[in-house]
Amino acid sequence: MTVRIGIVGSRFIANAHAQAIRQTPGAELVAAASPNPDHIWEFHRHWEVPHVFADYHDMFDLVDAITVACPNDLHAPVTLAAAAAGKHVFVDKPLAVTLDECDAMIEACARAGVVLMYGENLCFAPKYVRARQLADEGAFGEVYYVRQLECHYGPHADWFWDIDRSGGGVLMDMGCHSIAYCRWVFGNAPIESVYADAATFVHQARTRGDDHSTVVIRFAPSEKHPRGGLGIAENSWARAGGFDNRTEIYGSQGLTVADMGRGAALQTFSAPGYAYSGEKAPWTRGWTWTGFEEGWSYGFPQEIAHFVECIETGKPPMLTGEDGRAVLEIICAAYLSARTGQRQSLPIADKKRKPVDFWLSD
Repeated sequence: MTVRIGIVGSRFIANAHAQAIRQTPGAELVAAASPNPDHIWEFHRHWEVPHVFADYHDMFDLVDAITVACPNDLHAPVTLAAAAAGKHVFVDKPLAVTLDECDAMIEACARAGVVLMYGENLCFAPKYVRARQLADEGAFGEVYYVRQLECHYGPHADWFWDIDRSGGGVLMDMGCHSIAYCRWVFGNAPIESVYADAATFVHQARTRGDDHSTVVIRFAPSEKHPRGGLGIAENSWARAGGFDNRTEIYGSQGLTVADMGRGAALQTFSAPGYAYSGEKAPWTRGWTWTGFEEGWSYGFPQEIAHFVECIETGKPPMLTGEDGRAVLEIICAAYLSARTGQRQSLPIADKKRKPVDFWLSD
């Protein structure tokens, strides 16, 4: 069986998906859609996609599944349209920009009998997968603390800075990654409380959203973690000096530190600079950490392969729509905590507001 896949989007994440699909046995990239003619034709030429469209609805007859790699405010309408057409859906983080949208997407895909997978590549990145395996094997004793940080100097596309499109600042953009990974290591244990601080330290002229945030998640005791634990999500668009992506897992008898960016890179010096296809490098002159096999290191082919396997076998994905919703609810609670200065509990009653609105207004 070959799963025919279309991509909604044509920029950074869409390129990551395209590369991943090309590396996945049993998957075929047959179509892509974007309303920007320059971007979609460049995407067409680069990946030799057989069919490209301005309107994503036009590719549904050609595909079995889609990946959603477009701005955040489009995730819900694209997913709902795909489900109505009977197509399986892979949604890159975040799942949507409101909890109401998440609920509608989950319900629509369940009703249509199609797979809805939440795209969180860190949970498929080989180095981070091995870190969790070590924790599950008992290498660190009883795990009580997980810290994941992802920091750089700002996103690659203008729409990220527009909170009406993105739903928030760096907490919404990269906090998704850190929170999802902490949840995964703690086995998606219930949340006792969320405490956070957020501010706009550097990019006030570009956004009303936050450009630096720290979130403390208190996980309730569970069978694997009888004393519960802490998850720390630290994220920044204000970090000069390049990209930083690390995770730390601490237990009663050990620890591990996984450095994504530097552990799978070449230490390079270049006076003239060099071509770099990655997202987060603001410059390539002088000393840099040059990425190698970046897509594989970051887990993109592995998550797409898992999506295809779920379509072929009917098994539920490792990360479901419900997981995406849970991450978004923690983000809402974190923004509310950052405004009030108080710990917040779940659930969040107001499901209609964008996450950043909990921070900006009462």
